[in-house]
Amino acid sequence: MIEHASNIQASDEDCVRKRMNISLREIGIPPRPTILKTIEQEMAREEPDLNRLANLLRSDVALAAGLIKTANSPMLGLSKKVASPREAILLLGLRHVIQVIAGLSLRQVFGHLPDMERFWDSSARIAEIAAWLCAHLLPRGELLPEDAHTFALFRDAGIPSLIIHIDDYRALLAVANTEAEIGFTEVERQEIGIDHAQIGARLAQEWLLPETLAIAIAHHHERPALLGQLRETLPPSVPQLIALAQLAEYIFQIRTGLAMTCEWKKLGSACLSLLGLQPENIGELVRLSREAAVGN
Repeated sequence: MIEHASNIQASDEDCVRKRMNISLREIGIPPRPTILKTIEQEMAREEPDLNRLANLLRSDVALAAGLIKTANSPMLGLSKKVASPREAILLLGLRHVIQVIAGLSLRQVFGHLPDMERFWDSSARIAEIAAWLCAHLLPRGELLPEDAHTFALFRDAGIPSLIIHIDDYRALLAVANTEAEIGFTEVERQEIGIDHAQIGARLAQEWLLPETLAIAIAHHHERPALLGQLRETLPPSVPQLIALAQLAEYIFQIRTGLAMTCEWKKLGSACLSLLGLQPENIGELVRLSREAAVGN
């Protein structure tokens, strides 16, 4: 469970967890979209009906277009271009398709929120860069680029929920983004007794994403998850996911000047150490990601 993976100090654990559970009940998690339930049901069958799924996806133009666009994106490097949902399902596999559809559905669920276009666009572009970094930096098969992509899309999924339910959360978000010393999620917990990482992790669980992704979301602002004792208790892919997405965000910031935060100052050295990189490697990665047309 996500609670088991939390990094709350023992002295405050009972009090903070009590407040967090109350807040989770009050805030709630958006229900899993019907199409994800249908894909789950087909995955449980001995012979999934791919034609049924393809027809279902074709009925939602936005999801169908998003699935095809993702399948054809440079980050995946598929050997052929796809032109239909059925081809995308065949090439990607149901496990990846459910992650892609979950990511696309996320934006639809919170689509009524005003002034969020830059948030969603930045998340999508950072996710593409994270997937590219995974394929570029890690040995083949060590971590799937599609998992890095899904993680980067979902790691901040708790933010829209807090914007909806917490007055003046946008102001708190600005404070957390500019805090140079205290951890981002610690700023949130001090002010409202809960953080967006825990909400995002619960949403990932409810929406049937792999447990390792949910754990990584819960810890993605925590330096101990990258280095030290906490890292040793986590699945090996969790620190890698966190480091790749944080590096992807920093590369995106360098390239665009957008989504500027203090997180790289707090987590950057740990991310580079885990990925076997030096600060001087970043400029080359910026150049190569531009040439590969990822995150554009």
